[in-house]
Amino acid sequence: MALLKVSFLQMSKRCLQQHGGVCWKLGSKLSVHTPPKMPPCDFTPERYESLPYNQILEIRKQNFSPQMSTYFQKPLLLHQGYMQWLFDYEGKRYLDLFSGIVTVSVGHCHPRVTTAAQNQFGRLWHTSPVFLHPAIHEYAEKLTALLPEPLKVVYFTNSGSEANDLAMMMARSHSQNVDIISFRGAYHGASPSTLGLTSVGAFKPRTTTGSNCQTTMCPDVFRGPWGGSQCRDSLVQTIRKCSCAPGCCEANSQYIEQFKNTLHTVVAKEIAGFFAEPIQGVNGVVQYPKGFLKEAFQLVRERGGVCIADEVQTGFGRLGTHFWGFQSHGVLPDIVTMAKGIANGFPMSAVVTTPEIAKSLTKSMNFFNTFSGNPIAGVIASAVLDAIKEDGLQENSQETGSYLLLKLAKLQNEFEIIGDVRGKGLMIGVEMVQDQTFRIAPPMCITKEEADFAVEVFHSVLRRHMEKRAKEKF
Repeated sequence: MALLKVSFLQMSKRCLQQHGGVCWKLGSKLSVHTPPKMPPCDFTPERYESLPYNQILEIRKQNFSPQMSTYFQKPLLLHQGYMQWLFDYEGKRYLDLFSGIVTVSVGHCHPRVTTAAQNQFGRLWHTSPVFLHPAIHEYAEKLTALLPEPLKVVYFTNSGSEANDLAMMMARSHSQNVDIISFRGAYHGASPSTLGLTSVGAFKPRTTTGSNCQTTMCPDVFRGPWGGSQCRDSLVQTIRKCSCAPGCCEANSQYIEQFKNTLHTVVAKEIAGFFAEPIQGVNGVVQYPKGFLKEAFQLVRERGGVCIADEVQTGFGRLGTHFWGFQSHGVLPDIVTMAKGIANGFPMSAVVTTPEIAKSLTKSMNFFNTFSGNPIAGVIASAVLDAIKEDGLQENSQETGSYLLLKLAKLQNEFEIIGDVRGKGLMIGVEMVQDQTFRIAPPMCITKEEADFAVEVFHSVLRRHMEKRAKEKF
C-alpha cells in the first residue's frame, strides 16, 4: 500500500494557496470565492531572519542524504510554532494536524514546557546515569505511577527505534528464545534490528537486517478479508456489515486462526516475544477487532514469549479514553515502549518493564546510555505530564477527537472516493479508495472550532477533485 502521510496543514496549503482560495462550506452547494475562515490565533511570530530559502534548498541538496524527502514541489520552510499553529518563513499560518509525525503532544512551544526547559538550560545541561540528578528521578516516579503493576522499571533512551531495540533485547534475554513476531504493516523503527519488525515496504532495505523477526497477518477489518460494522473500538465502523451474534466476532476468530498458523508454521516452538502497536500508525491508523490482542497475548505467553506494546504514537492520552493504548484492549503487556509525545518533540524515549524482566536483562548485558540521566530531558518530560493533566488534554483528545472523527465520517456519505474513516481520540485515518490514507494526529490542544475549519478545508479539496475528475470524463 502506498501510504500518503499528509496533514491538514499541508492540505490547507494546497487548498488556500494553490487553488486561488476557492472553497466550499460543509453541507452547502458549490460556492465560489468563499474560502473556509481560519480560526483566530493570539500569537504573533517573530520575523524570519535566517538563511534564504534557496540557500536552504541548496544545502539540503548538497549535504543531506538523498533519501531525505520533502512534501510539495516547493517544500514548506517552517520558522516558528505555537500550540496547534505553525508559521512559515513568510509569516503564513497553518493549522497543524500531523504534529511532526505524531510527536508534538501538548502543543508547539507550550509555555509551561518551554519555561521548564529554559530554566534547566541555565542550570545544567548534561550529566550521565553514573551521577544523580533530581529531574530524571522525579520523572521516573511520575511516569511509572501512570502504569499498572508490575510495570515499574524504566530505562531511558533517545528514540523510538532505540527503545524498541532495547525491548527486543529484553524479550530475548528473558525468554532465552530468539523469534519475535510483529504485524504486517507495522512500523517499529528503522534501526538495523527494528527493521526486522517494521513491515512497511518503503522502509525495507535490500540488505539483511533484523534476523529472527517474523510477520503475521494484520487483523485489518477494513482492508483484510474479514471484518464489519461491529469489529473495532471506534465511533465509526466499516461499511461492510457484520453477521456476528452478540458477544461474538467472527472476524476476530478468523484473524486469531491466522495468528495461530504463524505460531505453528513460521517460528520455533518457543518464541521470544510479540510486538504490537495498539493502533498502527504509519500503516494508516489501522485498528484490530476488539478482543484480538487479548487472545494473541495469551497465545504468545503459552509459547514462552513476552508481549510488547509499542506506545510511541498511541501513548500519553492521545486516544482519549485511556492514557495508554494497550489499556483500551484490556491487556497488560510485559514491556511498554514510548517516544515522540513523551517530551513533545525533544529527543527522548523510554522502555518500561517488570522487575523480573529487568533482572534477566542485567544477567545478559550491561545496558548503558550516555543520555539516560539527562536533566533537560527529565524536566521537559515532567512538564509534559503536568501539561497533559492541567490542560485536560486527554479529555480534550476524547471530546474533540470524537467530534472531528464524526464530522469526517459524514464526508464518506458524500464522496465515493473515501473508503473508510476510523480512529480513536486524536489519532484518525481517512482512507481513500485508491489506497492512500490521510493520517490526522494534531497536537492534543486543538479545539472544535479548529476541527471545523480542518473539515471544511478537506471538504473543499474533495469537491475540487471530484469536479476536476468529472470534467476529465467529458
